[in-house]
Amino acid sequence: MLEKLKQRVLESLLELPVNNLVCLTSGNVSARDPESGLVVIKPSGVPYQKLKTESLVVVDMEGKVVEGTLKPSSDTASHLFIYSRMNNIMGITHTHSPYATAFAAAAMPVPVYFTETAEEFGAEIPCSDFVLIGDQAIGEQVVKYGAQAHAVILKKHGLFTIGESPEKAVALAILAENSAYIAWLSLQIGKPQPISEKEIAALYYRQQNIYGQ
Repeated sequence: MLEKLKQRVLESLLELPVNNLVCLTSGNVSARDPESGLVVIKPSGVPYQKLKTESLVVVDMEGKVVEGTLKPSSDTASHLFIYSRMNNIMGITHTHSPYATAFAAAAMPVPVYFTETAEEFGAEIPCSDFVLIGDQAIGEQVVKYGAQAHAVILKKHGLFTIGESPEKAVALAILAENSAYIAWLSLQIGKPQPISEKEIAALYYRQQNIYGQ
């Protein structure tokens, strides 16, 4: 079932440890199949080096396991809540990457201190309210805060990114960690000033509509 989508999710998952975005079994990636509405997601507590396509779990939008022998991610309810509220989202990534999570621990958004943050997110990466994990509460925070930047710093917890594909969600997680890293470094040097909203809008438009092939 959904073998091509499973392969894409697996490849996306394996990008997380390579880019130092997760530790041990933390974090997850999911993808929604636009035709069936089913969701492929990482199993709970399985090390990345042991993941295979057959390890992945397929669930319906009520959270019922449709295929797979392992328990789905403990964040499944939040993933499903996001998909149910954001029809254009087809991929979700959750990480505990060090610098983004440092901002989460400090309960701070990631400011737009340099052009890449403006280009990729179009705004600061917002920081959510604090909620406990295990049900749809994190998903509610992502929907509440993530519509513009497609990334949310989860207060005291980590990072969620959302996109039109699992690959895009992972790319945004990598870029968010880099933005958090640069922001942290710049704060060590002095008192950086954020880019203005007008300039952010221009940079974001250029990146999303003109840059590249």
